[in-house]
Amino acid sequence: MAKNTRNTRGRIISAAWELFYDQGYEDTTVEEIIERSQTSKGSFYHYFDGKDALLSSLSYLFDEEYARLQQELDPDMDAWDKLLLLNRSLFSMIERRVSLDLLARLLSSQLITKGDKHLLDRDRLYFRYLRQIVREGQERGQLRDALTVNEIVKLYALAERALMYDWCLCGGEYSLTAYAEKMMPMFLRELKGQPPAEKISIPKNR
Repeated sequence: MAKNTRNTRGRIISAAWELFYDQGYEDTTVEEIIERSQTSKGSFYHYFDGKDALLSSLSYLFDEEYARLQQELDPDMDAWDKLLLLNRSLFSMIERRVSLDLLARLLSSQLITKGDKHLLDRDRLYFRYLRQIVREGQERGQLRDALTVNEIVKLYALAERALMYDWCLCGGEYSLTAYAEKMMPMFLRELKGQPPAEKISIPKNR
């Protein structure tokens, strides 16, 4: 995908979700999205059939947040801490930029869709970056290697989806970010690397 294509499509998606959050999905028009994104009607309909098509673009916002964090995080940070920080940043972004109603609608649509489930697309930056963190964490002994990289990434993504679904089911009655700060370490604690065991010297029989 060319850089211009990514920028134009990304501007449309970002503008749409800003408007959805500020004034609601139903009250947002395609014309307002075009104006906010500073694109054209031709550009909009080149990428999207209509406003409804933007509902499946939420994963782009998630990946956009991960792209930002990928540039900012210290590459030497412990992998365990990095995973928890990524979760906290993503959930904080969701609470700031995504309405509960639209998140619930998106998650529900992923259950019944017969097409591609974009939240499970393993080629997304979300999954690629997680695989990189886990692989490096295992090499450094910060994460256990009893499970494969893909198994750990699947467990992490599963925990995030479970927390998002529960938040929607509960009508957002609590802070998603604050609750995840308590629960994610509990969900993932078995993945944390163990310090090397000390060698025990067994005396030879005299």
